[in-house]
Amino acid sequence: MSLLGEVVENVKAIVKGLKVTLSYIPKEKLTNQYPDEPIQIFSAYRGEHYLNIDENGKERCVACFLCSAACPANAIYIEADEDLRPYEERSTREERFAKVYNIDYGKCILCGFCVEACPKDAIKHGHNFEMAVTNFADLVKDKTYLLKNLERESQLPVIIIDETMREKYAK
Repeated sequence: MSLLGEVVENVKAIVKGLKVTLSYIPKEKLTNQYPDEPIQIFSAYRGEHYLNIDENGKERCVACFLCSAACPANAIYIEADEDLRPYEERSTREERFAKVYNIDYGKCILCGFCVEACPKDAIKHGHNFEMAVTNFADLVKDKTYLLKNLERESQLPVIIIDETMREKYAK
């Protein structure tokens, strides 16, 4: 192929690419002005975890290690302990509890296997997506932080989209 033929083919390719690019200019933009406007998140979104409590305010986790065993990234670290005090004085439902419960978000892939494995519904995915930190050590979240995540969940600037609204945003 001659030099002139190659130039013509290259110009055609550039024009074709610009045509696609320019066709998107008049279309409506989907930019969210976060944090001024709330973010729209699907109800199935898996964000930062939280440790659940029961209706009496007691921790549900019994340190069974099933969430840690199910984690493919090995991001959950648990230390168990026994609390033999009467039920009214304990902070947990059962005698056995997680003395240490850490999730390393540097390793966590937010797969949801830990949530599925938990027989007591003690760990859940929230909708928090703001997990950026400036130090790798801050990616390790401890039990106190995970228990307070339930409170943070209600304060998020988020609109949760359910299944009926999914069709509107799928286009």
